[in-house]
Amino acid sequence: MDLILCHQTVDFDALGAAVGLSCLKMGSRIVLTGGAHPAVKDFLALHRDELALIELRSVNPKQIRALMVVDNQQRDRLGKASPWFDLPHIQTIEVYDHHLNTTSNIPATLTEIEPVGATTTLMVEKIQQESIHPNPIEATVMALGIHVDTGSLTFPQSTSRDAHALAWLMERGANVKTIAQYCDPGFSPQLQQLLTEALENLKKTDLRGYTIASVLLTTEIFIPGLSNLAERLIELTESDALLLGHYYDKRRNDKPYNQGRLTVIGRTRIEGTNLNQLFEVYGGGGHAQAASLMLRDVEPQTTLEKLLQEFLAQIPHPLTARDLMSSPVRTIRPETTIEQAQRVLFRYGHSGLSVVDESDRLMGIISRRDLDLAFHHGFSHAPVKGYMTRHLKTITPDTLLPEIESMMVTYDVGRLPVIEDDKLLGIVTRTDLLRQIHQNREEKHDKNGNKIPSVSCLLPSISHRLSPPIWSLLEFAAKEAEKRGWHLYIVGGAVRDLLLSEEEEFLLLQDIDLVVDGFHRSADVGAGVELASTLQETFPNARLSVHGEFQTAALLWHKDPQLGSLWVDIATSRTEFYPYPAANPEVEASSIRQDLYRRDFTINALAVRLTSPREGELLDFFRGMLDLRSRQIRVLHANSFIEDPTRIYRAVRFAVRLGFEIEPQTEAYINYAIESGIYERLRIENHSAPALTTRLKAELKYILEANYWKPALKLLADLDALLCLHSKLLLDDVLWWQIRYVSRWLRYLDPENNLEHWLLRLEVLISQLETGESSKIALNLQLPKDSIQRLKTLSEIELEIKEKLPKCNKLSEIVRVFHSYKLPNLILVAVRSPKKIRHTIWQYITKWSNIQAPLNGNDLKAMGYKPGPQYKTILDRLLSATLDGEIETKEEAEELVKKMMSN
Repeated sequence: MDLILCHQTVDFDALGAAVGLSCLKMGSRIVLTGGAHPAVKDFLALHRDELALIELRSVNPKQIRALMVVDNQQRDRLGKASPWFDLPHIQTIEVYDHHLNTTSNIPATLTEIEPVGATTTLMVEKIQQESIHPNPIEATVMALGIHVDTGSLTFPQSTSRDAHALAWLMERGANVKTIAQYCDPGFSPQLQQLLTEALENLKKTDLRGYTIASVLLTTEIFIPGLSNLAERLIELTESDALLLGHYYDKRRNDKPYNQGRLTVIGRTRIEGTNLNQLFEVYGGGGHAQAASLMLRDVEPQTTLEKLLQEFLAQIPHPLTARDLMSSPVRTIRPETTIEQAQRVLFRYGHSGLSVVDESDRLMGIISRRDLDLAFHHGFSHAPVKGYMTRHLKTITPDTLLPEIESMMVTYDVGRLPVIEDDKLLGIVTRTDLLRQIHQNREEKHDKNGNKIPSVSCLLPSISHRLSPPIWSLLEFAAKEAEKRGWHLYIVGGAVRDLLLSEEEEFLLLQDIDLVVDGFHRSADVGAGVELASTLQETFPNARLSVHGEFQTAALLWHKDPQLGSLWVDIATSRTEFYPYPAANPEVEASSIRQDLYRRDFTINALAVRLTSPREGELLDFFRGMLDLRSRQIRVLHANSFIEDPTRIYRAVRFAVRLGFEIEPQTEAYINYAIESGIYERLRIENHSAPALTTRLKAELKYILEANYWKPALKLLADLDALLCLHSKLLLDDVLWWQIRYVSRWLRYLDPENNLEHWLLRLEVLISQLETGESSKIALNLQLPKDSIQRLKTLSEIELEIKEKLPKCNKLSEIVRVFHSYKLPNLILVAVRSPKKIRHTIWQYITKWSNIQAPLNGNDLKAMGYKPGPQYKTILDRLLSATLDGEIETKEEAEELVKKMMSN
C-alpha cells in the first residue's frame, strides 16, 4: 500500500497536493492524520467519496510499502502516522513541499522542495509533464490549494508557476463557484466571537515606523480556522505584523490534556523579518511572511511576549528621508521669471523647482504644470513668486519611510522638502518613494530557490572574491569616507560583473570605479579628489591623477607586487548636462541617485554601498538587476544616444561581449538618433563634438581590438551605426571581406601585434570612402600621424603599383617596386587590389623580401675593397642578380664583384 500523508489540521494546499500526487501514483491512498480547517472539513463533507481517501484507523501498517508527505517536513505534525517512518519494511519515503529553509526530521529517500506559492503547484506541473487529465473535482481541489495558499496569487510568495498551474486547472474544469465558496467561507459563530475578543484585547507596539499587533486568546478546546482569523485581524487593524496566540487545555471530548497547548500564528509584511526562522527554533515553521508553531506545557502570556520581543529584534531600521532624498536641490529665487525657470527645468529634467530667499530658506515650490499654465497665459516675463505653492508640508532628514508615505497619501503631495537647521537639504519626490516601495516589495530568489531581499548585503560576496590587498584598500577608503560623514559606493562595471559571475568565482578586478556621495551631509564638491589624495598618502606607490573639470581623481598602480596594475577612479557624485548633441557634458555635484541616472545603461547603473549604515546595500533604481536576468541592454532615457553617440557603440560592445540583446525600445532610440541626421550635420559644420572624435575613437579601439570584433562590427553595421563616422560608410560584402582578410594577414605576419591590428582594421573600414573624406575622418578621430598619412597616400600608392608592375620583367624589378613602401601600406594595398597583385604582394612580404645576397659589407671588406658609396651599388646589384637567378653561390657572387670592379 502506498500512502500520501497530510499534516494535522489539513489545509487546502496539503489536500490539493495529496490529490495531485494520487493522480500520479496510481493506487495510492490519502491519509488525513488528524483534523482539518473548517472550510476543508465542509468541502470533504460533500466530496469525500470522490477522492482517494482512507481513514487513519483503517491502515494496516504491515501493508505499507511507500510513504509520501506533502506540504510538511516535520514528523510531529503527522500525529499517529509518525511511527510509520520507523517501520523496517518501508521501501521509499518521499517529501514534497514549498517551505524553504525548513529543517526536516523525516528520513526521506526523495525530497523535492521548490520556491513556489503552493505545494499543489509542484504536483500540477508533474501531472502536465505526464499528460494526465484530472477530473473536474480533482482539478477543483488542486485549484483551491493554489488559491488559498497564494491568496489568489496576491501573497508575496506567489510565482508565475502558480499562475500557470492555476490556468491549466481552469482549462481542466475546475469549478469557479466552488472555489469562490470555499476560498472565503465566512466565519463560524465561534470565530466571530474570538474576532470580537481579539479586537478588544489586541496589544499594539510601534517600532521604527511599523505597527506590530499581538493578542492571546484562551478557550477550553482547539478552535479550527485561526489562520483565517489572523488574516482578518491584520487587515482590520492595518498592522504590519501580527502574533496570534491560542491557548487551550482540553480535547474535543472534554478530556483534559496532561499539558496545556499554545498555538501561535504569525503574519508579517515587514521586509527583512522572517517568521519561519523565528518559529523554527521552537519546532514550528512555514514561510518568512506566514508561519505557525505549537508548544506544550508553557506559560502562554510569557511565551507570547518572548516571541514578540524576538520578532521586534528582527525588524530592520527603515530608510529615512536622508537615504531617499535627491540632493543638492535645484533652487531659484522668487524674482526668477517663468521663462528662466522653464530653462532650468529643461536643463536638469526636473518636474519642479524649490524657491528660496537670500538666506536659502524655503519659500515655496513651483511645478512644471504651474510654469506651463503661466507661460500659456502669456506671463513668461512674470516672477515665479506669483505662481508658486507657498504652504508646504516638510520633513526632516530623519523622517522614516512609512511616515513619508503616509504624508504623501494624506496630503496628496508629490514632493516633500527636507529641512535641517532651517535650510533646504534635499527633496523626496513621489517617484523616489514609489521606486523604493517597489524595490522593497519585489521578491527575488537565489539559484537554490531561497528568497533573498531585493536590497541584500553584497559585502561578504565581494570581500571573499577579491584579492585581500584590494579588499583592504576598499575597506580603508570606506573608513576614511565615514570619518568625513560621506557615503562611498563601488559602481558600474565592477558591480555588474560581480552579479553576473558565479558565487564561487574569484574576480580579478583591475579597474574599479568609486563614487563619493557627501551631499546628504553637504560635503564639498571636491570630496572625491580629497579622498583620493588621502588614499595616496597611505599608498605612496600609486600615482595620483586629478581631472578637476569633472571632479574626478584616479589612482594608478603599475605592476605592484600586491595590487598589480590596478586603476581606481574616485569621483564625487554628480549630474551632467549636454549643451548640444555629442558635446562633452557639463557636470555639477549631486547625489548618488542622480549620478547613477547619468550613466549609459541600466546594467551599469548599479552601486554597492561600502560605508555604514547598511553597508553592502545594492542600489538599483532603474531595474538593472531585472535586465541582467533578462540579459538585455536597456538605455536609461530616450535622448541618451542624441546626447552621446558613443553609447551606441557601447551598447553593441556590451551586447556582444556579455551575450545580451539590445532591448527593442533601446534599439528604436538608436535608429531614431541615427536617422535624425544630427551626427552628419555636426560633422559637416565642423562643430566641436568630442563624442564623434576622441571618445568615439576610444570605443572603436575597444571593439576592434577585442576577440569579438567580428560580431560587434556586424551589429554596428546592422544598426547603421557606422553612419556616425560618415553618411556614406556602409559595410558591404566587399568591405566586410577586406576587413576579415586583413585580419588573417596580420595574424600571420604580425603575431606580436606590433602593427596595432585594430588600427589597420579601422583604416580598411574608412578607406572605402574618397581619399579626402577618409583622411578627414582620421583627423577627426585624432588617429596617429602614420595612420593619417597612410590614408592620404593610399590611392596614390595603389596607382603607382598598378602602373609599375606590368612593366617589370624580372623579379628584382618587382622587389624594387615594393621595397620603397612600408609593410602597413602594402597590406592595405593588397586587401584592396585584384587577386594577381594581392598574390604578388604576399609573395614579396613572405618570401622575396627575405632573400639576401650571398655577400655583405664585411665580405667586400675582406676582399680588399675600401668602404664607400660603391658598396651600396655593389650590394644592390648582388641582390638583383640573386633574385633573378644569375648567381647562387658565394663564389659566383665574388666573381661578379670582381667583374664589376674591373669595369
